Amino acid sequence: MRTNILQYLEETAARVPEKVSFSDGKDSVTFAELYRGARSIGSLLAEKNCRRRAVAVLMDKHPHAIVTFMGIIYSGAYYVALDAQMPSLRMQMIIDTIDPAFIITDEKHRKTADALGRDVLIYSDIVNHTENAALLENIRAKQIDADPIYVVFTSGSTGVPKGVAACHRSVIDYTESLCEAIGFDENTVFGNQTPLYFDACLKEIIPTLKYGATTHLIPRKLFLLPVKLVEYLNEKKINTLCWVVSALTYISSFKTFETVIPQYLKTIAFASEVFPIRQLNIWRNALPNTRFINLYGPTETTGICCYYEVEREFGEDEVLPVGRPFPNTEVILLDENNRVSAPGERGEICIRGTRLTHGYFLNPEKTAEAFVQNPLNPHYPELIYRTGDIGTYNARGELIFLSRKD
Repeated sequence: MRTNILQYLEETAARVPEKVSFSDGKDSVTFAELYRGARSIGSLLAEKNCRRRAVAVLMDKHPHAIVTFMGIIYSGAYYVALDAQMPSLRMQMIIDTIDPAFIITDEKHRKTADALGRDVLIYSDIVNHTENAALLENIRAKQIDADPIYVVFTSGSTGVPKGVAACHRSVIDYTESLCEAIGFDENTVFGNQTPLYFDACLKEIIPTLKYGATTHLIPRKLFLLPVKLVEYLNEKKINTLCWVVSALTYISSFKTFETVIPQYLKTIAFASEVFPIRQLNIWRNALPNTRFINLYGPTETTGICCYYEVEREFGEDEVLPVGRPFPNTEVILLDENNRVSAPGERGEICIRGTRLTHGYFLNPEKTAEAFVQNPLNPHYPELIYRTGDIGTYNARGELIFLSRKD
């Protein structure tokens, strides 16, 4: 039985040790290097008694950051990725909230990390630490699938950082259902667009570990140069994208396809924003043999929980459905009286299932507002997440996102 996401890495590193797992165009790590580095970092943190504590990571989008994430999980701790470009006040608020055992950084960001007032570890100093296999085995024996593995901070509607804590169980459920619905394998080559401090990057990171795929961490500067960005996709033979809509429309809006076409793309999944039909049609016309999949889901449900594969033509005045829930997930539309909305009526989108996260870090009041007892079940404890999103079902039975409740 799979109870720990590190099992993905361990199985894959044993199967394809020399295959590149993550690369940023300059530096890369194989699965064997990822495994060894993670166990070294995990050993050092375990020796420093970090189990069940937060460890912050202040690094650029780089393969070494992913090695660090996995190392933190090996130690029984959970990681909190920081954005090096976020305002110092926001960064300090996050640090003060999580009270991390350490901040792991590199030489580039050492000064920023030192200013946060916590103990700092430098990646290059710890990645070759002697592995303590007995200690790691002891930690693994005590770990359960409800143990947290990361806290990701979102601002929400207030602008105040709000940490969402996810665990092995929710991420495994997310990964298995995502892979089943969309279809990845060892030949998948991801082109990562989202920053590593968002949960959205899980769409590439964990399937890469699961299948022995490869993820290219695309340099941020290329997203200002649409022609060079597509050329990069071709150079790396990237066949799968999981991007926010604005990154895709940036390419299509500048008539990039008149100059260069992505030659290898087989699957494009998009989320976070509504895809304007006009821009979507530009992509579909340029890539008629590519699958396009609309994804929906909040951070509180470990990211994505619904999907819709575009299989018909849409007019520019139409809205793409978000489709149907992933396996092992139920969507319930509740009206103002906490009853199931009638067919064709609006209702708040509520999510039920294993992928629910633990709630908000050190914020029981907000957690209790959003993670509530299922009003349709008075018989035993069962939480649902109230998204605050309003939706309905169209005549085809497909879920449509309409607006925010507020």
